[in-house]
Amino acid sequence: MKIIILVDNKAAEGLSCEHGFSMFIEADSHKILFDTGQLDSLQKNVDKLGIDLSCIDTLVLSHGHYDHTGGVVDVLSKSPNAQVFMNKTGFVDRYSIRKNIPKPINMHNDAREVLQALDKDHLIDTPTPTMITENIGLTGYVPRKNNFEDTGGPFYLDKEGLIDDLIEDDMAMWIKTDKGLVICVGCSHSGIINIINYIIDITGETNIHTLIGGFHLVNADDNRIKKTIDSLKSFNIKHLIPCHCTGEKGIKTICDELSCSAVPGFAGFEHKIIEN
Repeated sequence: MKIIILVDNKAAEGLSCEHGFSMFIEADSHKILFDTGQLDSLQKNVDKLGIDLSCIDTLVLSHGHYDHTGGVVDVLSKSPNAQVFMNKTGFVDRYSIRKNIPKPINMHNDAREVLQALDKDHLIDTPTPTMITENIGLTGYVPRKNNFEDTGGPFYLDKEGLIDDLIEDDMAMWIKTDKGLVICVGCSHSGIINIINYIIDITGETNIHTLIGGFHLVNADDNRIKKTIDSLKSFNIKHLIPCHCTGEKGIKTICDELSCSAVPGFAGFEHKIIEN
């Protein structure tokens, strides 16, 4: 199987970058797009990387933020028969409020309309653990159990900042391989450690071959970053690839502290898992 990061905050030379995230995954005879970026970097980069979006049979949306759902309309126009897996609570309006200024961060209306028009065979709601294949699963809602992780920002369901947005639609995907689990995350608003622990609980598998995606440490203080790294060290993770909303400080610290297994991700990054 292989994973190619298509959209990220950083990119290889010649590729486009933006504040957004998307990965192309070939696994278990499926071609999966995990999130769709924010603007036009997805289409620019697949053109340069030689990836045909019409081959996508599965679209996974980790949560309903604009920087992960921006390419939905374009992707589904090219792959109209793809099955879409998402938690439908991701359709809500949502805001980030800084200095008393609300910024809409929900998916755009055109993406919402296209998704809501899909029939039940093509839009699969995932509030609970859901299997795409025998070896590929989605967490659905992730229990928030530890005392140091939170959603990672000033997120609300209203412009006045009166109703916290717990981003309950946030979910991750795992793939079972004979090398161990491959865990793919979008923004980890549930907390990356909560996510890992929940996937271990669901699968019973403690050997993690790869952890890749955004860990949302961009706003984290030193205490949270330290506790996250200490927890990551306690797991058996062979390849750790932080990117997107992990933030520059979070990525650097993780790669410094876990130098034997951690490397930063970027658009154009390719990761292969050679199975027996």
